[in-house]
Amino acid sequence: MTHVIVHAGFHKTGTTSLQNFLHENRTALSPFFDYYGQRQFLNAGAAARRYAQRPFPHRLYLFRRAFRKFLSGTPGKDVIVLSRESFSGGMPGHRMLGGRMITSYHRAAVKLARVIISELRRRFGRDVQITFVYTTRNRADWIRSVHGHLLRSIRLTDDLDTFTARFPAQTGPREEAQRMVRTLAPIPVTVAALEDYANAPHGTADAILDLALVPQQARHGLVNAPHVNRGPSAALRAAFLELNRQPMSKPDRKALKERLLAGGDPCP
Repeated sequence: MTHVIVHAGFHKTGTTSLQNFLHENRTALSPFFDYYGQRQFLNAGAAARRYAQRPFPHRLYLFRRAFRKFLSGTPGKDVIVLSRESFSGGMPGHRMLGGRMITSYHRAAVKLARVIISELRRRFGRDVQITFVYTTRNRADWIRSVHGHLLRSIRLTDDLDTFTARFPAQTGPREEAQRMVRTLAPIPVTVAALEDYANAPHGTADAILDLALVPQQARHGLVNAPHVNRGPSAALRAAFLELNRQPMSKPDRKALKERLLAGGDPCP
């Protein structure tokens, strides 16, 4: 019976480092599972993100179609690991139809998870074993990380306090993951908090290795992928915020941000 482990979120919880680790060690881990990450999902990841931002039924259908196409080229294996944070939807802080800010994953994440479950059963049979994994992070650190990412990537004009106030009080990735535990039952859900795996040999990737039953002796030679996507410094955050609040074209703003990231002066 096939066991599919679906790491479906969340953004800014060490997901890229986890995915890089699994990618770098793909060959060493191949006796235990097949791994599929961002590079292999064709259009499915982008379709999931677009559905979250414009949650129309036809967009959910487009995700289903893209995910089904991906699965059609996936050979059977005892254990399969899928990892894509957009399988929970779009990163909070982005805007939905009508300009409303995304502040929760839950609505989109549930719909996307149910499509994933139905398509996995269609591809591998009703008896397929499915486990969802959600990586989480301390709420304050997570919001700060999301804020820093959006300051750099889009025209976010909120300072951190204003941005934080837009989110439901006392609700963060851990609480959202627990909601998925309750909603997806009896499908098992594993929640792996970044803080809980701070001293683990391979970080939150160890949660995946545990679920895939990778023996300890097989883990000793694995290559640790470097941490990536570290947040911008306080000085860069302030500079990005100032640029976002200035009237200028999108290409000009992007060029100035790239100059800052390269360590240069944004003023020519």
